Order: sequence, then structure tokens, then C-alpha cells
Amino acid sequence: MKQYDYLIVGSGLFGATVANKLHASGKKVLVIDKRANIAGNIYTEEIEGIQVHKYGAHIFHTDYKNVWEYVNSFVEFNRFTNSPIARINGEIYNMPFNMNTFSKLWSDVVTPDDAKKHIDEEKKELHGKKPENLEEQAISLVGRTIYEKLIKGYTEKQWHRSCTELPSFIIKRLPVRFTYDNNYFNDKYQGIPIGGYTKLVEQMLEGIEVRLNTNYFDNRDEFNSIANKIVYTGMIDEYFGYKLGRLEYRSLKFDTKIYDTENFQGNAVVNYTGHEEEYTRVIEHKHFDDTNKSEKTVVTYEYPSDWNPEMEAYYVINDDRNNMLAEEYRKLAAKESNVIFGGRLAEYKYYDMDDVIKAAFDCVENLENK
Repeated sequence: MKQYDYLIVGSGLFGATVANKLHASGKKVLVIDKRANIAGNIYTEEIEGIQVHKYGAHIFHTDYKNVWEYVNSFVEFNRFTNSPIARINGEIYNMPFNMNTFSKLWSDVVTPDDAKKHIDEEKKELHGKKPENLEEQAISLVGRTIYEKLIKGYTEKQWHRSCTELPSFIIKRLPVRFTYDNNYFNDKYQGIPIGGYTKLVEQMLEGIEVRLNTNYFDNRDEFNSIANKIVYTGMIDEYFGYKLGRLEYRSLKFDTKIYDTENFQGNAVVNYTGHEEEYTRVIEHKHFDDTNKSEKTVVTYEYPSDWNPEMEAYYVINDDRNNMLAEEYRKLAAKESNVIFGGRLAEYKYYDMDDVIKAAFDCVENLENK
């Protein structure tokens, strides 16, 4: 008889949700994670009384009422509204692209029609040509002025390639709003857990056995022998020993500093969209919680980076080579009768946090219906 009904490999949002749901239904669950902490990339730690997002800013937003009620059943969320700004050559612009942005770019813009005239005129540059790269795709959507100021530099830093060398499908659409509204997300529900995301995941895993600093691949045969089924949230190509080749990612590097000031930049997230700075954005964590009265502030500079196997994998690379390889690995995964693959790494897919939880709900429902 097996020791556990389920072994969950990874304590990020997908693994924690599946573990919580299975545990609530009476299943015996073991969660392991190779990191020294739970919560994966949404891990937060307290520094100077401030909840710091260690692996980049995470703002929870969703239109799924059941997902919102689920996360709020563990911790209370604040009413943080994400209103990032962009900085280039000392100038500040609102994001997403809205009437505040357009009126700053063009002095004669006051009404939505004024903005549309500028954008429509600039879009004519392509003369109806089908976009062949990211630069042409962006210009076809918002024109050259917005592209040059707010898209080009940020994108090239993020991908370490010229926009003319990037495929057009990376930017299928761009958020353009003809209102004076700086709310980045359109979702009905938005906020950040009071006390941080680590507290959220701690509550989700309450009563469940968790082993940290534990790498599944160090004792794979043993772990396979102690559970009836495995829910695997790690890298799909690593699970199969890279037998078809390695999938590629983009990574990030973080430089976090403590400043002896109450307010460093006046906003939680500032994107640097030009090449004058190597980092793509600066995060001032205390602004995620407007009740924080710390006399100091914690600021993280986020640098895009080429990925190697010794680094954390953050962004999948949606080009033909990687998408085709990922599909071949998914075919192998479908043949694994006792292993369920879920989450961004195991599916080689970009996920918003609410979609991760929704996918975990579906995963558990499928398991319980079998």
C-alpha cells in the first residue's frame, strides 16, 4: 500500500491549489519543493516591515468570481489597483496606453477622436502590408510614436533581440483605451493579499505535509514508489531527461536595495522603456500596501537575462522551434498514466495567477471524476 494518495512536485500556486483541494477531499498528500521556501515565484518576504515580492511584482486580478472567493477564503486581499507608469529619457507616461498617455504624446489631443486621428494616420505607414515582424505588428496596432516611445526599447531589452527580428505574433494586440483611466487591468476583482503571498500559500497548505529543499530528481524512484499519483509542476523537458532537446526560456535578475526614505518613486511599478537603463522596471514594494508606514523603502531593479539551466525560468519563448518541441513533450506527457502535468513549466505556457488556479480546479475535478 502506498504512503500517499498524491505527491505534489512544487509548492507554487498550481501545486498548492491542487494539494489544498485534494487534502480537503480527504486525500493524503505530500508536497515537495526544491527551493527553501514555499510559494514558488509568488514568494514574498518581509524586509523593513514591507512585504517584498522576491521574484517580481505580482498583482492578483481576475474575472472568475469563484477564484476570487477561493483566495479570499484564506487571507484578506487589499484593493490595490495596478497603475504602472513608463519612464523614458526623463519623461513619464501612463500605462496602459490611454488618454493621459496620448495627451502627453501629442499636444493637440484632448478627445478620443483626436487620439484616434493620430494613431490611424501613423498606422498608414505600412500601407496595408501584412506585418512580418514585431516592429511592423506594433506599428499596425498603435503607430510609430507609441511604438518608439513605449514598446521598442522595453521589448528589445526583455527579449535581447531587435524588434525586427522578433515574430509578429508575440504582440497579437495592445491595450489601447480611449478613456482617462490608468487602471491597467479590466478584471472585476483586483488586489494583493494582506501579509503577502507567502501567507496565502501557507494557509492553503495548512495541515499538509511539506518538505522543502527536496529535489524530486535526486530520489525519483523513491518518490514514485510512495504515492499512487504524481502532480508534477516542474519543467516538462527535465522530467523526460531532455530526450528531445531543451526548451528555452527568458530569465530575470533582481537587484533589491533598501533606501532610507519613505517614498522613492511614488508608484509601485515604473517601466523603463528606453535603452538608457539596462533594467526594464523598478518596483517599490511598499506602494502595494497603502497602509504601510515604514520610514524606509525597499526597491527592486529588474533586469531581463538570457536563461541557462542554473537559473530560474520565467518566460517561455513562443517561437516555432520551442512551440513545436513543447508539443512533442506534451505528447509524451499524455502517455504517463500516473503523472499529471500542470502549471507554466510543466505545460510550457504563460499563465496569469487566476488562470493557474482555474486550471488547478479543473485538474482536481478531472482527478475526482476518474
